[in-house]
Amino acid sequence: MIQVLVVHDACLVRSVLAEWLRREPGLEVYDAPWRSAPARARSVRPDVCAVDLECTDSYGIPPLGELRVRDVGRTPPHLLVLASAHRPGLLKRALEAGALGYVDKEGSPDRLVRGIRRVAEGERFVDDSLGFAFLKAAEMPLTRRELSVLSLAAEGASVAEIAGSLHLSHGTVRNYMAAITRKTGARNRIDAIRISQGEGWL
Repeated sequence: MIQVLVVHDACLVRSVLAEWLRREPGLEVYDAPWRSAPARARSVRPDVCAVDLECTDSYGIPPLGELRVRDVGRTPPHLLVLASAHRPGLLKRALEAGALGYVDKEGSPDRLVRGIRRVAEGERFVDDSLGFAFLKAAEMPLTRRELSVLSLAAEGASVAEIAGSLHLSHGTVRNYMAAITRKTGARNRIDAIRISQGEGWL
């Protein structure tokens, strides 16, 4: 039996998806919202975490790393993500977190089952329709430091608060914000946040 944990913040979608997967032979399916997913993963120890890349609690950035529970003598769960081609930044984050499977949310449900079975074997699975999004993900213009600055700005932090949190001077923070605005093609800080969240970088 392949043990699967379905993670999705929309209760109705999550329940329907889990119930549909339970009809498939050889799958034992659990489900959880993102808020309780890490604890659920520790308790059920799934072979595969099939997760939606949209997370309501953290500006659209799911805590993928927290699902890969590492116990002595046990392989951490493999990650399969449900992704949208229009948010390539989230694909990049999933790749960095070690996800093996990438299923297009616009695709056929059968692709999800196929992806789960492949990922459970430790094999990579990528929907062809996400290929261009992966190319866009590789072109993300912001550095990690710029993303850190912008993340704090998105939470409403002032220049002084960002500087204090990241141990930078006020001038350096302003320089980062100017670079972020330029690189994203934004008009201002608010626009840069909107663009970055829309692309899934933030």
